[in-house]
Amino acid sequence: MKKISKFLALAALLLSTSCSDILDEQPRSFYTPEFFSTEEGIQGGLTSLYAHLRYIYGQGYYYNIMTTGTDEATYGQSADGNFKDADLSGVGNLNASTSRSDVLWGTAFSNINTCSGIIENATNAGMSDALIAEARFFRAFDYFKLVQTFGGVPLDMGAGELKFNTTPARTSVRNTVPEVYTKAIFPDLIQAVQDLPEVGRVTGGVTKTLARLYLAKAYLTYAWWLENPKNIPTYPEASRQDPDGKSAAQYFQMAYDIAVEAIENPGPFGLQPTYYDVNVASNDRNNEILLYADHTQDSEFYNASSLSWSNGNAPENFAHWMINWNYQTLRIGHNADLSSVFEPIGREAVQGLSRPWTRMAPTHEALATFTDKAKDSRYDGTFMTVYRGNWDKKGDASLPATAYAANGMPVAPGDAILTFLPEEDSNVNYANPKNNVGAGVLPGRADFVINPSGVSRVCFPGPWKIGGHRTDNGAGLGSPNGASTRPYAINKFSELYFVAAEAAVKGATVKSGKSARELLNVIRARAGKWSFSVAENQAYVADFSEELVAATPATITIDYILDERMREFYGEGQRWFELVRTQTWKERAGSYTIAGSDWKDKTPKVYNRTIENFHYLRPIPQGQLDGMEMTPEEKDAYQNPGYN
Repeated sequence: MKKISKFLALAALLLSTSCSDILDEQPRSFYTPEFFSTEEGIQGGLTSLYAHLRYIYGQGYYYNIMTTGTDEATYGQSADGNFKDADLSGVGNLNASTSRSDVLWGTAFSNINTCSGIIENATNAGMSDALIAEARFFRAFDYFKLVQTFGGVPLDMGAGELKFNTTPARTSVRNTVPEVYTKAIFPDLIQAVQDLPEVGRVTGGVTKTLARLYLAKAYLTYAWWLENPKNIPTYPEASRQDPDGKSAAQYFQMAYDIAVEAIENPGPFGLQPTYYDVNVASNDRNNEILLYADHTQDSEFYNASSLSWSNGNAPENFAHWMINWNYQTLRIGHNADLSSVFEPIGREAVQGLSRPWTRMAPTHEALATFTDKAKDSRYDGTFMTVYRGNWDKKGDASLPATAYAANGMPVAPGDAILTFLPEEDSNVNYANPKNNVGAGVLPGRADFVINPSGVSRVCFPGPWKIGGHRTDNGAGLGSPNGASTRPYAINKFSELYFVAAEAAVKGATVKSGKSARELLNVIRARAGKWSFSVAENQAYVADFSEELVAATPATITIDYILDERMREFYGEGQRWFELVRTQTWKERAGSYTIAGSDWKDKTPKVYNRTIENFHYLRPIPQGQLDGMEMTPEEKDAYQNPGYN
């Protein structure tokens, strides 16, 4: 591979020296074989496995490559090349130098080698099978992400397949997709399911339920790969035959069985009562979250980044900035004719506001996928649609207690200043609305409004669900320019229902009470239960579960599952994998609708993407190719076709 630091150096990762209920972290720059010969070394290596999650999840540019260019999002008004390249709509060029999947490649292999070092040495160091299983899980975790992204990847880093490497290696051979699954991912996850505890060793530690989720997802993804309904090419070229002789149908069945087993044996995990409860920051680390990249507002050292300022670098959690519009630009009046104006919404370190970068924007199609916004709580629990005044927290005595907004009507701090309407309203008047963001007015309303058709690259509902949040703001705006100190949720218990349902649609024999429709209706029934309205910013208790269950189609299709997945997991950074697995990326994201980049532009326009079959794999990063001592022809053969 590229160089020894690709696999050995883990600069700034945080290492553990104890088995307490939190990760006791100390920085270490690299590992040697001697380090893994002691209990302290094994514990340190294990803690680094959790720390490595921060370098992938919450990393805004990796978030981009998993979201931009899908049916969830396009590039925003302030997008740079990272986002335009990923959109595949003619404004950039996705290649080995521009693809931000390099974030995964550069992080995963170092972690895989650490896992191998632990697995090889932990028994001699007196460590339990359960501890070794944590390393097995993370090795499979990284290989699973890599094989979905790049196709076949190396199992041999210089010391043999799945061996801990201590020798610099500047050549590499890629294994095939079936080899990666059957030699690395499946065996490690099967062993992890057997050996991991039901309750994590530490807070946020990996568990049997998490390993079952990943084993089920791996079976499901591999089954699709074997079936290959759209004839998408793979690389390195390999027969769509399983080395163990199993068929795609058998793997779909295995995916269903293991997902249902996890649902029926949840351990301490389960579904939260409402969708709001899953995602509200005050309830972070709840029992629906199976895995997260952790952060804290209590210590810069343990947070691994500044608590007050950030420039957007891993290991910070700054993904939510990317799809956040510049709401602080909006102005309202000191007086009713709005002849003297000020900015009523300041950056605030609360969920739904935080720092805006406007690099990405939701497509009109994504917003329209939320089909019953009044009853299905997931639209309200995903997007920030109502922006309220907070100028009383600015500490500026010159600002009025009462100000004036739409129709010259009075507003006070806490009142709605701008609202993205849930449904189209033909009465919205965009002509001369006396605001600087191109929003319209409705008779009798003091808030400016924007129709769904007016959502643009510069002005759009922001990410309430994944937004930052602080509890140390006091009476002011807090520190909104720091990266989020919330944990980044990677996997949720709810995903097990979707995996089982998808396998059922693909032909798996189902258990009584767990058909695809019945599984999805568990999720939809929960979506109909409300405890709080984000838009109204107040408690709202309602139960529309019966209506949502009744509205579920009698026949479930893959398209319907993908719609439900968007409603449940929008903006969580996994959409590209979903579309690539099901080979529906072209069909679902080949075109999209959005208004332009000018504040006053509220005219929707359709944009087309050029999604070729070779795009279903990302390019091997140019930095990797440059670091290998191989001939140009060998490097060319190493690269995925289409990116040469």
